Amino acid sequence: MSISKGPARFSLDGQLALVTGSSRGIGLASARALAEQGARVIINGRSAQTVSQAAHTLRQAGLQIIEAPFDAADIHQSIATVDRLIQEHGPIQIFMANAAMQHRESLLTFPQEKFEEVLWLNLTAQWALGRHLATQMVQQQYGRVIVTGSVTGLQGRKDISAYTVAKAGLHALARQWAVELSPHHITVNAVAPGYIATEFNDALQNDEQFNQWLFDRVPQQKWGSPDDIANAVCYLASREASFVTGQTLAVDGGFTIAL
Repeated sequence: MSISKGPARFSLDGQLALVTGSSRGIGLASARALAEQGARVIINGRSAQTVSQAAHTLRQAGLQIIEAPFDAADIHQSIATVDRLIQEHGPIQIFMANAAMQHRESLLTFPQEKFEEVLWLNLTAQWALGRHLATQMVQQQYGRVIVTGSVTGLQGRKDISAYTVAKAGLHALARQWAVELSPHHITVNAVAPGYIATEFNDALQNDEQFNQWLFDRVPQQKWGSPDDIANAVCYLASREASFVTGQTLAVDGGFTIAL
């Protein structure tokens, strides 16, 4: 008697994913991982050249990639571009809100306009595009929304007061949206990366004093890699994670649990 096999566990075959801010770093690693699991992946960034270069690299690995250069901070442009992509390629099942920016400055001199700029891209713009996609996911009665938070949204860190507020807001967004969207078979979760070795953290990686502080704080005594985040994203994007929603998953080598 033969036993028929269903789809492989954690397979994303037949699904379409959109990852904002995915031309490099965590976003690029996550886009690659999702595509390796069988999804068609829309990669995004502000620079058409950078997006094209990233897409070329992924296609050389045999992955199904769609290019979508747009500025995630421009909500009207983002929504118009995504609507066109849906018309051309079909409904989006997986959305990873990853686009972000940083500004480092002491709270006492932190310009209000910079605070508003960071919150706009890191929180408001992600909320707006995610809400737009959620309406489509409700129609199809299925979806996976994953937002990129941060351990700094769980614990404070000097000189990044706008970033920490925005990331903490994304953690709250995951909880709130999970409550509202769960009846429609849509899960919403956040990943909270610890200190990950990307271009975003170049200055810190080259700071000997910071590295000593970090290795004293992180039980695994190392920087994380973008693939560490991408692996978590693939799990949360899968059908196997259907009973996981409203959570913030810290991927940080133990940083947030060590005294």
